[in-house]
Amino acid sequence: MKKTEEAFKWIIGILKGHGVPFKITGGFAARLYGSDRPLADIDIDILNEKFDEVLPEVNDYIIWGPERLLDNNWDLLLMTLQYGGQKIDICGAEGKLRNHKTGEWKNFTTDFSKSETKEVYGILVPVITREDLIEYKQVLGRDVDRQDVEALTQS
Repeated sequence: MKKTEEAFKWIIGILKGHGVPFKITGGFAARLYGSDRPLADIDIDILNEKFDEVLPEVNDYIIWGPERLLDNNWDLLLMTLQYGGQKIDICGAEGKLRNHKTGEWKNFTTDFSKSETKEVYGILVPVITREDLIEYKQVLGRDVDRQDVEALTQS
């Protein structure tokens, strides 16, 4: 059984403890805005140069990375953790994503000053705005993204 709340509080405590700017994104953010599809992982963007600051505390939980992920959708720095059965993707704030319609790669940089503050498990955290979330999920266009966009535009 996934211990999502425990994993969330653990990683947020580490990030806040180190003063690392972060933003909740991806499917977890979509759920905060009303999507009800099953949660795969907790996606959190941080500055690329801040990975080294959190590594000592998360090292025992790393199941992938940190290294560059280059697949059909993403080109970014990524580290995947597993805590209490819950996967956590720590993503670099600078990279590229592939437009599913055109096949073109689009640069992105996470703007940490542009977010919405939400209370999650009793903790106030910055979350990608609904508009920005919809925009990047429309660009990616995977099945999970289309499900989230549908839920986010109906709620």
